[in-house]
Amino acid sequence: MYPPFGPILFQLGPLTVRWYGVIMVIAILISCWIASRYVARHGQDSTIIWDMLLWVLVPALIGERLYYIFIQSPRGPNGHGHYLANPIEILEIWKGGMHIYGAFILGGIALVLYARIYKLPLLLYLDAAGLALLPGQAIGRWANFINQELYGPPTTLPWGLRIDVAHRIPPYNNFILYPDSTLFHPLFLYESVANLIGFVLLFIISRRLEKRLHTGDIFLLYLIWYPLVRFCLEFLRTDSWFFPGTPFNIVHLLSTIAIITAIILLIVRHRSKPQIAVGGANAGTAGHVELGQAHKELEANNKQTENDNADVEESESVKAKEKEPAPVHAEGADRTGL
Repeated sequence: MYPPFGPILFQLGPLTVRWYGVIMVIAILISCWIASRYVARHGQDSTIIWDMLLWVLVPALIGERLYYIFIQSPRGPNGHGHYLANPIEILEIWKGGMHIYGAFILGGIALVLYARIYKLPLLLYLDAAGLALLPGQAIGRWANFINQELYGPPTTLPWGLRIDVAHRIPPYNNFILYPDSTLFHPLFLYESVANLIGFVLLFIISRRLEKRLHTGDIFLLYLIWYPLVRFCLEFLRTDSWFFPGTPFNIVHLLSTIAIITAIILLIVRHRSKPQIAVGGANAGTAGHVELGQAHKELEANNKQTENDNADVEESESVKAKEKEPAPVHAEGADRTGL
């Protein structure tokens, strides 16, 4: 496996359009379209997704870049140290080097603030994000393929990825030990496929189990699926900083926290009465209120029916008494006064 073309799509004078940027834009647009369809299906205005895009996207991109540089990139002159020595390259995001967990942090904060400012149902929009992020991430990973990044250790598997020496990190840039024919695990492909599978699963769950879901459950399921995928793939990463003497890094820690927290929240939420339907921010509350109101109306109707029946019985009794013949008195009774 090898990229069929270089990282540059076309160049007009000082303007350079790269495949990385084009693929990322496509991924973002598809994610937004899926999110807008989801909120529209649950009674919200779909245009809100497009309105909030810029407010959430910019912090998310900043978070992705900063997280990769200061947390994910390997320590030393070829990673963290390189960016510190050349800070202008921190802005060159088209060269790759982004991390989704940074987008979760700053982008998530931006989403929460936007929802609070405009009084939007936050949990519903988090569900939309959880469902839409997976296909977007699946598409975006192919930008890593074009840039020849996000690869694992050498492999003999037939779908192995060939990496040019210019894009290899130590020790794989040693052509004597790792010649040009060396193939590497295509981690971008593994994650792309896993994300597509996760999207299909969440989509099926969101439709077939809709009446049993609480608003926010789809996002919690996303926080289980994707961190689990990343937890497994991180063991094959070659461009990460690991805790000294261990095969673990900060992503393993964050993924574990996310998975455990999401599972606990799902269990706690579903130990209470099940949700009637997922239909918006107040779907559960509205469902219970409607049931309570219907119960009260039924009781009132029953009481009214009982009163009506009592009135009918009383009326019939009066009519029956009126039809009874007057009593016959013995002759002379009126004169004697008996």
